[in-house]
Amino acid sequence: MCIACDTKLSPESLDDFGGRFLNILNHGALAVMISIGHRTGLFTAMRKAGLATSRELAAEAKLHERYVREWLGAMTCGGIASCDETGSVFTLVPAAADMLGGGNGAESLAYLAQYVGMMGFVEDKIVDCFHRGGGVPYSAFPRFHEVMACDSKQTVVDPLFEHLLPLVPGISLALHNGIEVLDVGCGRGKALLKMAAQFPNSRFNGWDLSEEATREAQEEAATLGLKNLRFEVRDLSDFHKTAPPAAFDFITAFDAIHDQARPDHVLAGIRRALKPDGVFLMQDIGASSNVAENTGHAIGTLLYSLSCTHCMTVSLAQGGLGVGAMWGEQLTREFLGNAGFRQVERHILDHDIQNYYYIIKP
Repeated sequence: MCIACDTKLSPESLDDFGGRFLNILNHGALAVMISIGHRTGLFTAMRKAGLATSRELAAEAKLHERYVREWLGAMTCGGIASCDETGSVFTLVPAAADMLGGGNGAESLAYLAQYVGMMGFVEDKIVDCFHRGGGVPYSAFPRFHEVMACDSKQTVVDPLFEHLLPLVPGISLALHNGIEVLDVGCGRGKALLKMAAQFPNSRFNGWDLSEEATREAQEEAATLGLKNLRFEVRDLSDFHKTAPPAAFDFITAFDAIHDQARPDHVLAGIRRALKPDGVFLMQDIGASSNVAENTGHAIGTLLYSLSCTHCMTVSLAQGGLGVGAMWGEQLTREFLGNAGFRQVERHILDHDIQNYYYIIKP
């Protein structure tokens, strides 16, 4: 029986949802404006200026004043900024100054709002997929790797030495002495660039489907003079067959496995490529495979939405399984078991509200 179909909503309930729906519209629009504020440097300009007019902020950020003035209207109505009674002098509210403007030495979280704009950019293509099936390829997301690099900086790159590598006992010493390392789905390779600079005796490899991302990563490695690091374009859909046997001591995959066309093949390939005493460190979305258990997830709505408009669809575009970002811990463990892994530890880190960290051994 459909409970929703048998339930008659009272006028009060409809009014409550009506108010909630208006909030949804306002907050959705506000997210786009926050993304614009981040990309244009307006939050940094506002934090630096304190109290300022739209003209002063436009001059500070080197932007057109008319656009800045309208943006300030959205920020003020959205409670991100406040203004004087004349509506001409503006300032960020204290919490926003810290969280979005990078105050008190904190990293700005405004970059996360870029995901909302990215979803809107491909909406027409996603609607078409609802009708015809299939998916939207990586090439349709021109800013994806740029946004992911911002995300990776805060969840992986910055805390790499202090929080991530210590999850694997002895790995820092091994990296210092010299081992073979592979990062699967490396994107722009920020984590590898950092490790290669810190551990010159080890040899690092980054593989990704994106030619653009790997090219930029290789160019940065060359600029930094890193001779122990190499990036390659690799489609890992058949990695279970093509993986070099027992070639790597340490393999990483940061927020990458669920995007693959065939995560089962990729994980089987990683198992094949890992040395018998090697370790696989995997960061992936922290969630349950049962949607009913995700209803209280702090950013569950955002993650399912991103999955629908990116993670799931790019996999389906390659004829893949389309497991999606919210494939969850249960399915993750099932895939790892099927790939031949027998030791799986799951960790949660304080700095990251959206991911689990798995330490995996043969």
